[in-house]
Amino acid sequence: MNMRNTMKLVFLDTKTVGDVPNMELLAQFGTLSLYPTTTREQAWERIKDADIVITNKVVLDDGLIGRAARLKLICVAATGTNNIDRAAAEARGIPVKNVADYSSNSVAQGTFALLLHLLNRIPYYDGYVKSGAYAENDIFTHLGKPFWELGGKRFGIIGLGHIGRQVARIAGAFGAEVVYYSTSGRNNDQVYPQLVLEDLLHTSDVVSIHAPLNAHTENLINYGRLCLMKKNAILLNVGRGGIVNEEDLARALDEERIGGAGIDVFQQEPISPGHPFLHMANRERLVLTPHSIWASIEARTLLIARVAKNIGEFLYDQK
Repeated sequence: MNMRNTMKLVFLDTKTVGDVPNMELLAQFGTLSLYPTTTREQAWERIKDADIVITNKVVLDDGLIGRAARLKLICVAATGTNNIDRAAAEARGIPVKNVADYSSNSVAQGTFALLLHLLNRIPYYDGYVKSGAYAENDIFTHLGKPFWELGGKRFGIIGLGHIGRQVARIAGAFGAEVVYYSTSGRNNDQVYPQLVLEDLLHTSDVVSIHAPLNAHTENLINYGRLCLMKKNAILLNVGRGGIVNEEDLARALDEERIGGAGIDVFQQEPISPGHPFLHMANRERLVLTPHSIWASIEARTLLIARVAKNIGEFLYDQK
């Protein structure tokens, strides 16, 4: 009997990848069940008869993995696998397959969307025109909010992996001088100058974070380090929440210690109603997106294609 004909596949949180045009790729491997979201209480009922489980953020711990007698493969529809009990999966001989480098272009593009939104004061100038004030102006232009060019400025990157290097290339196209800090201390063979963190923060006009959250990066950017930055510098975090101390950043922005910040990732997602970013005095210095800049249609489509590739390779190896 063909193994594919008897396979049961479950995708526990399809809402995290949205409406993609190639979800049917997963159905080629067997009977596919799709669930928009799955709570802890619902997880067991949905995976207990599954051969292959696909999850983005739903936690699969020892209590679930250890009881799922048919489970043969766990596919993570993301890069990070911290929601999977890897030791429990390994003890059962269950491979855990993730997907890497599917959203580099999307994240790099989004990084500059955040930056230019802040730097060129787009909300202010858009509001000025739409308010009717420009129609009543006595000259052809309006210079109410000054901004500066990226050309000739220093662009500091924290974490020079796939995404960091793409951001570096775009920053170079703007004419910026790119420098970087390696959070692991092992990424030393790059074409850009490597600086210690304090020097990068002190001298950069833009600081852009593209690092994973780990022991090297947790709470890396705190109040003391924010105070090292230039008064007009812009901080961008599209790496992981927890790298930047959020209370410290809100304080630094309200005290006008730095020029602005663009944040796409948060320590807790979604954020709470009491989050310090939602209760700032200088809110115009901060632009927020809901962990969404990774999610171009192309990136999400590629993600599903690579999940399908992981499943296909696993089944081929089982022949």
